[in-house]
Amino acid sequence: MPKKNPYQALMQIAARPEIVFVEGQGSWLSDSDGRRYLDFIQGWAVNCLGHAPAPVVEAIRDQAGRLINCSPAYYNAPSLRLAELLVRHSAFDQVFFANSGAEANEGAIKLARKWGARHRDGAFEIITTEHGFHGRTLATMSASGKPQWRDLFEPKVPGFPKVPLNDLAAVEAAIGDRTVAVMLEPIQGEAGVVPAEDDYLRGLRRLTRERGVLLILDEIQTGMGRTGTLFAYQHSGVEADIMTLGKGLGGGVPLAALLAREEVCCFEPGDQGGTFNGNPLMTAAGAAVLESLLVPGFLAGVVDAGAHLRRRLEALAAGHPGSELRGRGLLLALELPGVDTPAVAARALAQGLLLNAPRPNTLRFMPALNVSAEEIDRMAEILADCLQGQSGGPKGIQLALTRAVGESAAIPVSRGGV
Repeated sequence: MPKKNPYQALMQIAARPEIVFVEGQGSWLSDSDGRRYLDFIQGWAVNCLGHAPAPVVEAIRDQAGRLINCSPAYYNAPSLRLAELLVRHSAFDQVFFANSGAEANEGAIKLARKWGARHRDGAFEIITTEHGFHGRTLATMSASGKPQWRDLFEPKVPGFPKVPLNDLAAVEAAIGDRTVAVMLEPIQGEAGVVPAEDDYLRGLRRLTRERGVLLILDEIQTGMGRTGTLFAYQHSGVEADIMTLGKGLGGGVPLAALLAREEVCCFEPGDQGGTFNGNPLMTAAGAAVLESLLVPGFLAGVVDAGAHLRRRLEALAAGHPGSELRGRGLLLALELPGVDTPAVAARALAQGLLLNAPRPNTLRFMPALNVSAEEIDRMAEILADCLQGQSGGPKGIQLALTRAVGESAAIPVSRGGV
């Protein structure tokens, strides 16, 4: 039988370019042809310390030689260490570890519904926001407000009424006897980096307390230093009842967490679990990440880098009337009306720069938290060139532009001969 194209062995769930990455260091990736790329996606804000960061590599190497997995039916030292660190440096009392942000959000939904069964006469509805993104399990897709998912995988899980972001009156009108919680992202990442306003979050906290319902913050993308504070809720001072973490928590490995105040923690043995949840290998990596973020001066460096990135993007935006720059820290988006941003991202890839276009006219920037000023400047130089429509790049790269956006689509560029 003839051999298949090697790319066909993977399910085609994304329009991936025919580039195979084999190595990474800091802000840079290298492909199988030896070409280097400046990475301003970093796995969608996953690699918070960049590629192959020494603290994470060393933690994994050391832990792999000691204990990889002992079943979540038993305690293990790295998970206890990471849980204690998270509790000590947050507003929450208990932690449940998971393998992905979607799984952590699924746990948050289950915990809220269990709490509602006990304390709100069986209330189960969780108010979420239009254009919100909470994951790809059936329940978290149902909780999400992506228009593209409205009719996908029907029937959806019921119990997730949607309201516009930053509309407190809409939330107040939506709360009823069946409401158990309000769930949202402090910054909507997939929607194009749209922040929840600080005053809105404060009002939401007052409202949920007055009405006796829970507040859940999905910090999968905004947590772990991404906005310049350890958690994004610290900007507004709003302390939720439940918070979820993922992406940057593992620094590149699959790790997420569900955190809650003690009064909300009502799971009983058998209610929640998972084969790999909280295993020593992943939580050792997570502890190394968190300890790195807590080093004095690290988060101040994120603030400085975010300010430098903002200045460079503002300079680029000045040449595009009607443009808008949104976000905090090192989670920023540049909206460019009339600009085909997936095409711009494709040109950038041809010049060795990885950018994400979550919307047809929007670019999202999620570099490593320790990105250098020089790397930011280089990104801005390439982007400026791409915005002028100059594709550049080595001979032999053909751009196959598409308008597919979001985490489900990579930048559509084709290369032969990998």
